[in-house]
Amino acid sequence: MTRIPVTPEMLQWACERAGYDVAHFVTRIPQLAAWVRREGHPTLKQLEELANATHTPLGYLFLPEPPEERLPIPDYRMVAGARQDRPSPDLLDTLYTMQRRQEWLRESFIEIDAEPLAFVASARLADEPDAVGREMRRALGLDGGWVAGVGTWQDAVSEMRRAIEQLGVMAVINGVVGNNAHRRLSVEEFRGFALIDSHAPLIFVNGADARSAQMFTLAHELAHIWLGTEGLSGFESLFPGGTDVEDWCNRAAAELLAPEQELRAHWMKAKRAASPFEALARTLKVSPVVAARRALDLEMIGRDGFVDFYEGYVSRERKLGTEPGAGEFYNNQNERIGELFTTQVLRAAMEGRIGFKEAYDITELRGGTFQKYAERLGVNLP
Repeated sequence: MTRIPVTPEMLQWACERAGYDVAHFVTRIPQLAAWVRREGHPTLKQLEELANATHTPLGYLFLPEPPEERLPIPDYRMVAGARQDRPSPDLLDTLYTMQRRQEWLRESFIEIDAEPLAFVASARLADEPDAVGREMRRALGLDGGWVAGVGTWQDAVSEMRRAIEQLGVMAVINGVVGNNAHRRLSVEEFRGFALIDSHAPLIFVNGADARSAQMFTLAHELAHIWLGTEGLSGFESLFPGGTDVEDWCNRAAAELLAPEQELRAHWMKAKRAASPFEALARTLKVSPVVAARRALDLEMIGRDGFVDFYEGYVSRERKLGTEPGAGEFYNNQNERIGELFTTQVLRAAMEGRIGFKEAYDITELRGGTFQKYAERLGVNLP
């Protein structure tokens, strides 16, 4: 039986890359400890098992020394400890998947002579972020009486995501890698990211985060699209900052979600309520933590008061299980893949521009699952 001479350094690196030591994987691959001690080598099948267990590309394990893996986009994270030398396999796999989908969608739109989107990179840091936030709000159709047609702020998150996709921006909310429930994304590592392209801009929100915080991240990443600055975001207690770009996107997002004029108009009544920020949430259709964050921006409350409210509210939210990710599989795909992308894949497959195998691969949905989701979108495949 052929054995593969993999170096102990590469075996240890693969384990550490996945966030564990060698001992963690010995229960699954008992021979691993012996290979690290240079007491034999794995077979190709055993090496494939290790690659799968550690989420490491198989080809990496044949290298003489560990590669230097870097984020493929700028890093704007401000979460304590988030600036790690080595991004996790979960983050990298998510980024690479979104980049592949974006490139596919870009080529698909160019093939059908679609026009580039004028709002991508239409703003500059010198522009007033509040004014750009109002512009984004108008573009999404969130001005006027839109809140009357939305039941709760939780519904508003979904409505806003759909409105963003109708603009032509892929808007993905997912708390796991693909559909793998065993690979949950870490909120401590990142909250979201934006990928810039004039034909197929994309924003990704970490769905493992509390739903109330996702609303802010969604708006924050959309501001990155308007500014034309792609990158990875991570922030504690909704405090993205530390760079001109993050501060700008923060202000634009805040005005998009809770315009100053509207919030001030409702504050006098809301602050007399037993739960002021929940009262604002019901009125403005933003999450209570977004309402509180905006009140802080406008100096209606202090920073300590906001942090106390934020931490308490998010903790209760998570205990109640209000985070997305559970629920009906096909409903989840609306956020994990999105109608914009899936519809274009379906159209390309039905027109014969791509084969169905490619459609399965690019959406990570197979056979009957792909067809059933297509039916949910109103498309009956042959």
